[in-house]
Amino acid sequence: MSGASPAAVWPISAELVVALDDQLGPPLDGYVNGTQTWLTDDAIDTATLEWRLHPVGGYTPPRGVSHHDLWDVVVDALRDGASPDALPLGAEHRSLSSLWEGLECFPAYGEEIEPAVLAGAARAVLGLGPQAAGLVDHDRVGDEWERSNRARSLMGMLLEELERTP
Repeated sequence: MSGASPAAVWPISAELVVALDDQLGPPLDGYVNGTQTWLTDDAIDTATLEWRLHPVGGYTPPRGVSHHDLWDVVVDALRDGASPDALPLGAEHRSLSSLWEGLECFPAYGEEIEPAVLAGAARAVLGLGPQAAGLVDHDRVGDEWERSNRARSLMGMLLEELERTP
């Protein structure tokens, strides 16, 4: 696979969101398309890790919640005991799975790391093991997502790539 780089992925869950908040804190950035990102330097000595919470295909933001505030509103609702199936978000109630599909972790600056080493480092930082880890052609996945007008499932495409990893 040309241009393949290591990645580890987790499906979305309330446990994952709380672990992200507990271990990584607020995201470095929250994008209009729903993506939330973090960078960590402390997992392994050789790489900065990028963490991306990927939006669902065809993501639409909750009415009345800015992309700058989305993470905090979701985390506060979960910590206040709201069901992940009916989070009070601005002018509506939405499920966690209507916002994000899952989390991806990968070397931020193209460092070469074995997928098993990445998965172990990510588990050490987050406290949760990934569902899958391996090699991903991020260029191909990103191009397909853009061609679909962001309607395709990023997590689905990542998992397809990871299944191809020998």
